[in-house]
Amino acid sequence: MDQQEQVLVVERKAVVAGRMFQGFTPDVDLYLDKIFAGGVPRFMPRDQAEKDPSFKQVIPYVIMKYDTRFLSYIRGKRAGEKRLKGLRSIGIGGHINPADDLPLLGNSFDTYHNAVEREVREEVTVQAGYTEKIVGLINDDSNEVGSVHLGIVHCWTLDWPKVEKKEQMITQMVFMSLEELKAVRDSMESWSQLCLDNLTRMI
Repeated sequence: MDQQEQVLVVERKAVVAGRMFQGFTPDVDLYLDKIFAGGVPRFMPRDQAEKDPSFKQVIPYVIMKYDTRFLSYIRGKRAGEKRLKGLRSIGIGGHINPADDLPLLGNSFDTYHNAVEREVREEVTVQAGYTEKIVGLINDDSNEVGSVHLGIVHCWTLDWPKVEKKEQMITQMVFMSLEELKAVRDSMESWSQLCLDNLTRMI
């Protein structure tokens, strides 16, 4: 991990006064207004953020869908987050850094969407048109990784299932049906499990 990397965070107490929701919530407007309120988002060193659960690192988490199938992959040996290595995922995304200019979000969500697209481009190449929607948020304080991260879940509905991997940490990438995903739920990272349990609500 690069000790100098700066990542976007929000104070836990700023998201929900006194209590953070647990699991998946579809209440996008309520929480996004809190997360991106003026003066709330800030950058801090990632090594510090990883050790301080009073802050949440904001992570866009993009689920890609074609027809009734969803993109899935396994995080390989080169996964950036070592604690997720070997687990199946249905989300593409990562940390937001100062180059994404997120403090401007008080005025516009354009910069956030640019950050999401950058994260996706770093990991995969999408060779199809798509429509996009933010469908929920994820918080999982039941484990070490989840306690310091907050996911903003996007659903990209693709015109064609043409996605190629770019990151070496992505292995065994394939589109899977809901039934196929349920059959391998136990092998998934916790965020993907939460998304899988709520896929019907999302779409």
